[in-house]
Amino acid sequence: MRRMLLVFALVLAWIPAGLTARAQHANPDEAAIRAAITAQSDAWNRADIPAFMQAYEDSPDTIFIGLTLRKGFAPISERYRQSYTSREQMGTLTFSSIEVRLLPSACGKTEFAVVTGKFHLDRTAHGDAAKDDGIFSLVWRKGPKGWKIVLDHTS
Repeated sequence: MRRMLLVFALVLAWIPAGLTARAQHANPDEAAIRAAITAQSDAWNRADIPAFMQAYEDSPDTIFIGLTLRKGFAPISERYRQSYTSREQMGTLTFSSIEVRLLPSACGKTEFAVVTGKFHLDRTAHGDAAKDDGIFSLVWRKGPKGWKIVLDHTS
């Protein structure tokens, strides 16, 4: 009986360690996307819109859907600059409940991912953008410059 309890205790001790080890070796594509999201929030919190925009694909086909639809990297970037004109309006950005779903093609190559989550802005001033909390869904594409957002739907 003691031996069985010892084996059971060892198995229980091993399971969380095994799960932790697997979590540390997450898919490199998911890790790259999560790193880009972290870099985005870091840039935002420095009030650095150009660095924040580096996560978006620099293409006329990139789309942002919010209260209106904007198409193209330049119009999306300009929207951020017009809506957040000061450090106080930008505040501090935090993301939560982020889920990354990699979408492998029929041949098994992963070129697209869908990311969902929540955002929160803690700030002392509002400009054109009055919303402090919301949800988002992003479509990411893996291209020559790495993982980039090609579609952002934020509400």
